[in-house]
Amino acid sequence: MLERLGKSEVDVVCFPEQWLADNKIEDFEATLAPLARLAKQYSMCVIPGAFYTKSGTKQSICAPVIDHTGAFIGVQEKIHPFDYEKDVIKAGTEAKVFSAKCKFGIVICYDMVFADVAETMVKKGAEVLFSPSRIVRRGIFPWHLYVQTRALENRVPILAANVQNAKFGGKSIIVDLIEDDGVILPKTRLSIGETMRFETFDLKKYESSRKTRYSDHRKFS
Repeated sequence: MLERLGKSEVDVVCFPEQWLADNKIEDFEATLAPLARLAKQYSMCVIPGAFYTKSGTKQSICAPVIDHTGAFIGVQEKIHPFDYEKDVIKAGTEAKVFSAKCKFGIVICYDMVFADVAETMVKKGAEVLFSPSRIVRRGIFPWHLYVQTRALENRVPILAANVQNAKFGGKSIIVDLIEDDGVILPKTRLSIGETMRFETFDLKKYESSRKTRYSDHRKFS
């Protein structure tokens, strides 16, 4: 699937969170080397998902980033562990922005619930947000609402990939924004089943609306 996307000249690819049979990775570069080779071959940036990895004496959930040269250029840690994760992983403390084909942030699954994560990334310069996720079937409806809301709040497109199997509900979502006589509306596309989908965005078209949105932001105490 990744090779097919590369042949379609896709710039950035995002996988779901924890989609491997064993979601613990000690060495990203060694384990994900096949993806890095394809990233270099097709000059595309790959966000392989988010996985448990060692962080000092505890574990973190991290999303590595492979740029278009096949190099691993950094990781985004999950900032808000969900439920049982709080007992076993260390929370991240920084919302990062990566520059590879475009400027983007990575909102890992449950981090989408918290408005300040997406907002911080966009205010740091992110033009688009990607979200590796693992959402159970009963959580799909509110998850879609959160993704659309974060896109509207920050005037950025969001591409959120979900695991598809018996427990996790798939229905990955891409949110674009359109303007109708001064009203900004979310334009959503869903993926059904285990598949791939790609969209093209003009990231410059959101800048004016985003600047206006933030100029009216937090004008109270």
